Formats: sequence, C-alpha cells, structure tokens
Amino acid sequence: QVQLVESGGGLVQAGGSLRLSCTASGRTFSRLAMGWFRQAPGKEREFVASISGRAGRTSNADSVKGRFTISRDNAKSTVYLQMNSLKPEDTAVYYCAADPTFGGVGPHEYEYWGQGTQVTVSS
Repeated sequence: QVQLVESGGGLVQAGGSLRLSCTASGRTFSRLAMGWFRQAPGKEREFVASISGRAGRTSNADSVKGRFTISRDNAKSTVYLQMNSLKPEDTAVYYCAADPTFGGVGPHEYEYWGQGTQVTVSS
C-alpha cells in the first residue's frame, strides 16, 4: 500500500508560478513511477506529467510543455511539479499518482492516488 499526500496548491494570478509536492510512504519510492493528473469541473481527469522510478525519464502533456516540470527526490520520497506561466485554463484539482510498474499517461495505469490539491489561476 502506498499513501500519497499532496501540498502546494493555491490561488495565483495568470503568469505566476506554483510548486506542487507529493510525498509518498509505504513502499520503496525509487521503484515507483509517479504521475501528476488534473481534473477541472465537468471534465475528465487528464494527464499532466510523469516520471519513471530509477531512470527518472519524464513525459509531459502537450498543453504544459515548456511551462511545467516534473522532478523527484528519492531521498525525500517526494515528487514535484513546478508550474510556471500559469494560465486560467490550468485551474483544476491536481492529483498525484503512483504505480509500482510503469505508470503511463492514462489514469488507469496508476494504482495509488492522493487526495488532490486545488490550483486556481485568476485572469
């Protein structure tokens, strides 16, 4: 079992930055593939970014490329999402996800989920 706790959400003006953090417990963190997803009201949960366990290979959704960066600190069992140049359309609940195998870009590819943190970008 893996427990995930997100933090760092909040209200920011367009063009601003936020950094989300997600701390994991319960399994060897370096072996977990980690991902960030988001869900806006009335929309499906969508992929934002992912990072593999040992190699740290990253993948980003086209909508956030060049603005968001995913990283991980295995010593702290924490994954981060640095969000720059935020836009109103980035407003959503952001979820951290973990998987002991490969992860991916689909929500169904992750076994464990955090409770979510709200990000609101005002225009």
